[in-house]
Amino acid sequence: MKKTTLVVMAAGIGSRFGGGIKQLEPVGPNGEIIMDYSIHDAMEAGFNKVVFIIRKDLEKDFKEIIGNRIEKLIEVEYAFQELGNLPEGFSVPEGRTKPWGTGQAVLSCKGIVKEPFAVINADDYYGKEAFVRVHDYLVEDHGDTGKFDFCMAGFILGNTLSDNGAVTRGICQVENGYLTDVVETGGIEKLPDGGAGVPGPDGKLVPIDAEGYVSMNMWGLTPDFLEEVEKGFKEFLEALKPGDIKAEYLLPSIIGGLLKEGRAAVKVLETHDKWFGVTYKEDKQSVVDSFKKLIADGVYKEKLFS
Repeated sequence: MKKTTLVVMAAGIGSRFGGGIKQLEPVGPNGEIIMDYSIHDAMEAGFNKVVFIIRKDLEKDFKEIIGNRIEKLIEVEYAFQELGNLPEGFSVPEGRTKPWGTGQAVLSCKGIVKEPFAVINADDYYGKEAFVRVHDYLVEDHGDTGKFDFCMAGFILGNTLSDNGAVTRGICQVENGYLTDVVETGGIEKLPDGGAGVPGPDGKLVPIDAEGYVSMNMWGLTPDFLEEVEKGFKEFLEALKPGDIKAEYLLPSIIGGLLKEGRAAVKVLETHDKWFGVTYKEDKQSVVDSFKKLIADGVYKEKLFS
C-alpha cells in the first residue's frame, strides 16, 4: 500500500497549554481534543504517518498533551515552524512576532515528508468522509499530465458557518469538478433562513450561495510541491513592503498562483459532513454537543481509540 502522511498544522496554538488555548480544549467525553478525532479518522482512512507542525518551544508540552499518546498508534514526526526560519539573506523585520502563515508551516516539512500528504488545521473537525476521499485520491494513479496533481476537500459553505459570529472562508470557483480559483472571504454570517451573507457597501448582509464550495484548508498534495513552496517563499519575502510586519504566506494563495499559471490541477472532492471548530469561545459547547451526538449515533466509540 502506498504510504501517505497526515500533516497537522498546530504551530499557532499559543504558548499557554490547557488554559484557554482553543485547539487543546477537551471536547470528547474522556478529554479528547479535536485533533484526536482527526487523527482517528485519518488512520481509519489509511494514512500511516502523522507529522505535527509546532513551535519548538511547545515540543515538551505538546508531547504531553497529545504526541506521546498518538505515537503509540501511528508513526509520528515533528516539524518546527519558527519566525526566524528564513532563507539565506533574509532577516525578521523589526516588530514582527508571528511566523509567516500556512505556506511557511508546510515548508517546514521539507526533508521530513517524502510521500503524498494531506494538510489539515489542528483545530478543525472535518468528518470521516473527507479523510477517506482525500486519502483515496492520493493513492490512485492519475497518469502524468505535466502539472501538479492535487486535491481539496470541498465543504458546502452552509455546513461550515458559526451560530456565534462571522467567519472567513476560502470561497471556491469550480468547473467540471476542478478548482479554478479560491478567494479568501471574510465577514460571512449565517442568515436567519439558514443561508449565508456577507456585508455589502452599506453594511447590510448580501446573500451568497450557501450551497457553494469552500476550502477549509484540507488539501491533498505531493512532495514535489515543497520545492515550489520554498521557491515561492523567497519571492514572497523579496516582494514585502518595508514596515509590513503582518503579511502571511498562505497555502490558498500559493495554490491559486499555480492554478493561474496553468501549472496545477486541483480536484475538488465534495464532502457533506458538517465542519465544526472553535472559532468563538461560545462555539465550544456546540462542539461538545456535536461529539456527544456523533458518539450516540455510533460514529465514534466513547473511548475513541479502544
